[in-house]
Amino acid sequence: MINIILCGGSGTRLWPLSRTLMPKQFVKLFDNQSLFQLTIKRNSQLCDEQFIVSNSEQYFLALDQLEELNSLHNHYLLEPMGRNTAPAIALACMALDPNEVVLVTPSDHLIKDQIAYENAVHRAIVLAEKGFLVTFGIQPTFAETGFGYIEARSVNGESLDVNGLDVIKFHEKPDVKTASEYLAINHSSLTTRHSQFLWNSGMFCFKAGTFLEELEIYSPEIFLTCKKAYEHAKYDGMIRIHHEDMLAIPEDSIDYAVMEKSEKVKVIPSDIGWSDVGSFDALSNELSNDEANNFIFSHKHVSLIDVQDLIVIDTEDALLISQKGSSQKVKEIVGCLKKENIELTKTHATVHRPWGTYSVLEDKPGYKIKKIIVKPGKRLSLQKHFHRNEHWIVVSGTATVSVEDKSYIVRENESTYIRAGEIHRLENQGKIPIVLIEAQVGSYTGEDDIVRIEDDFNRES
Repeated sequence: MINIILCGGSGTRLWPLSRTLMPKQFVKLFDNQSLFQLTIKRNSQLCDEQFIVSNSEQYFLALDQLEELNSLHNHYLLEPMGRNTAPAIALACMALDPNEVVLVTPSDHLIKDQIAYENAVHRAIVLAEKGFLVTFGIQPTFAETGFGYIEARSVNGESLDVNGLDVIKFHEKPDVKTASEYLAINHSSLTTRHSQFLWNSGMFCFKAGTFLEELEIYSPEIFLTCKKAYEHAKYDGMIRIHHEDMLAIPEDSIDYAVMEKSEKVKVIPSDIGWSDVGSFDALSNELSNDEANNFIFSHKHVSLIDVQDLIVIDTEDALLISQKGSSQKVKEIVGCLKKENIELTKTHATVHRPWGTYSVLEDKPGYKIKKIIVKPGKRLSLQKHFHRNEHWIVVSGTATVSVEDKSYIVRENESTYIRAGEIHRLENQGKIPIVLIEAQVGSYTGEDDIVRIEDDFNRES
């Protein structure tokens, strides 16, 4: 069995911890491990291989975190843009044997009961081998309005049928009244064995070929455009979908495109200690650390006096304070920030790149100061800038610098200068990371003032 791991999404409801270039699945929240790493560890006990579907920016985050786990032999499919889950899963399945059983999981969910999880997956595999599309329904514990629900019923009247439950209907996120009614029905179903309502987990198990067959029947346009995109894809150790081909694929979720229409769907009721960690309220349930029911996440000491039920999220460049129960509104704040300061929603003060990291130390009109770390054996793109000059001071390590047709070494406590318009590159040919301070001076110091001429990582911007 192969684990298809979906790494898309920006996790805006967990801003400022989660941002476009460092979404929640890669933020190390649990004993210095990310949700992505926990997903890899959890499913590696069940699956032979991982197939990671991501965009180019998040691919390098995934690669770094996989190296930490010593998980190096994986498959990758890179999307130039997200078109929701149906196309992502379809493109991955097209790269596999039609008879291969796949376990499709998000990369940003938390599952705490490994034994119950493995039992649920083993039940799903049996059904997938029989040609069913299997989803996992989470036993609701309260009237949640932030999840979709699956209405299900057993064929033989047993609510926990070993063959899974038949899906009657998928329901959109309900209001509080409707969600409460679902729970009331579940309570009565314990004795009457009628319908039950389960949270839609977004996890699936099926044969790759079965899913593609059902996709072709119920969403033929998605199937055909995905097939064309896959056939035109570039292969260079991973599958890269071309921008124009991805743009032609209709955007849709697997639920809308297939699961709500197919007659081959089964659901496994699952009590596995699951959370989508989709809000700070959900995260606080996992990491609560205050007797007054406040949730504080900060790298510095934070003291609160005579307040309770607060969420306080403190990062290097942003502070969020919310009443508990209102953290779903964070998405609205992000929407406003995108109009005022889009960089604050995209990046942290420290930005991860495939070659290392950079941290913005100061950003003022006319100049910007960065700390740059380049990993051994890596180099930045061959590039130029139109509006800024750059001064580089090496703090540690040895930098190989190329400017126009010259190449030279810059050692610790030495510096160099690159004029606007000059083609240049920074490379680490040594055994230890290069740490340098970059001072940019010019009329414009935005990150989009860069022309890449050659890039080891096939980045376009």
